Amino acid sequence: MADFLLVGLGNPGERYARTRHNAGFRFVEGIAEELGARWSRAPRSPARIAAVAIAGREGWLARPETFMNESGRAIGPLARYFRMRPTQVFVAYDDMDLPAGKFRIRTGGGHGGHNGVKSVIAHLGTADFVRLKFGIGRPPQGITPTDWVLGKATEEELAREARLFACVRRALAQIVQRDFARAMNDVALCMQHMTSQKS
Repeated sequence: MADFLLVGLGNPGERYARTRHNAGFRFVEGIAEELGARWSRAPRSPARIAAVAIAGREGWLARPETFMNESGRAIGPLARYFRMRPTQVFVAYDDMDLPAGKFRIRTGGGHGGHNGVKSVIAHLGTADFVRLKFGIGRPPQGITPTDWVLGKATEEELAREARLFACVRRALAQIVQRDFARAMNDVALCMQHMTSQKS
């Protein structure tokens, strides 16, 4: 039996691939590439999945094929199929309330206006899943939140995101083992090191 289900949120299709809203997709795709995992069609769910092993624990990566606002329609059936408790479900997504390039882990809480998270809560029937939040910051004046999240990330934003993703991937062992405090500390130290190397 698998130990975890790690889901990245996003919108399907090339049109959305570089948008800020697709940070979750890009994160799990990077894990799959690094671990050499292969994507396949999920059973009983509109999603793609890939089997992975992290820190000796077997689990699944998932990427819903629904649009963002219906993410729960893919995640709910997957969690039930794999007999996952909500606390074994990890959901990675973009967060406007975090500054760009920042990362946070938390369990439970509200949806914070994120429609993908709102859908996951509705279809899991609880908010008690683990959130991996990747900051994209607030939109500049004159740009609506919708236009901001669906806008394409700049090269600078994508480079910063790539550094953050690399640091979080290094902390995945702590994350799946639920040592969140250590994982957050490791990510922060990794980002400091990368920033000092860059300068």
